[in-house]
Amino acid sequence: MTESNRPYRLAHTMDVRHPRALFPAPAPADARPAIGILALQGDVREHSLALEAAGARPVVVRRATDLGDAPGDRLDGLVIPGGESTTMSTLLVAFGMLEPLRELISAGLPAYGSCAGMIMLADRVEGAEEGQPFLGGIDMTVRRNAFGRQVDSYEEDLVAPELGADKDRPLHAVFIRAPWVEEVGSDVEILATTRAGRAAGASGSDGGRIVAVRQGTLLATSFHPEVGGDHRVHDVFVSMVTRRA
Repeated sequence: MTESNRPYRLAHTMDVRHPRALFPAPAPADARPAIGILALQGDVREHSLALEAAGARPVVVRRATDLGDAPGDRLDGLVIPGGESTTMSTLLVAFGMLEPLRELISAGLPAYGSCAGMIMLADRVEGAEEGQPFLGGIDMTVRRNAFGRQVDSYEEDLVAPELGADKDRPLHAVFIRAPWVEEVGSDVEILATTRAGRAAGASGSDGGRIVAVRQGTLLATSFHPEVGGDHRVHDVFVSMVTRRA
């Protein structure tokens, strides 16, 4: 072997023995549903962890361009965290996101709203600021801050079979300046109510207050499931997203 042809033969030998080193296989596509988290307020990190545990790929949404033009374009679903609904409405308008979100929800984008997110998804809101805009989509009437002020926040174990919670393994719900649902339309499923002794007198089937509902591709809870590390509500939402896809 001469010096002139040595490099060629070494390269040729490497090509034969290690073809994958020269032409690595492409990385597999992420098959998980892409679920956005509206990152204007609230527990963005906690929702992200819960979505990952439920088998989704969380995507932080901060501007209108993050939403895409149609369901499935950039996002397969959207989580609207808690916060303060008046401020959230103001920010959605300021960032030019209100109308694009309304259009996406009307087009069938699955959405889940917790606490203030529930208020944003309601067709009717009691106690709202005059002229305050909402996203709408769920045929329900919601009362803002219905359980009281910050000092009235509380926790309760809920039995909610549709959310995977029974008497042996109830769903631990955290209510922070939470709304409740006053009434629902005929197409709305009631998924959870509080105990009859807690602010009784509502239209829940057991005498308690309605705190979780679903209508079509939209899900809403009065409470914050993300703060306790329990992702059963997120499991339900991810299942809704994958069924639609």
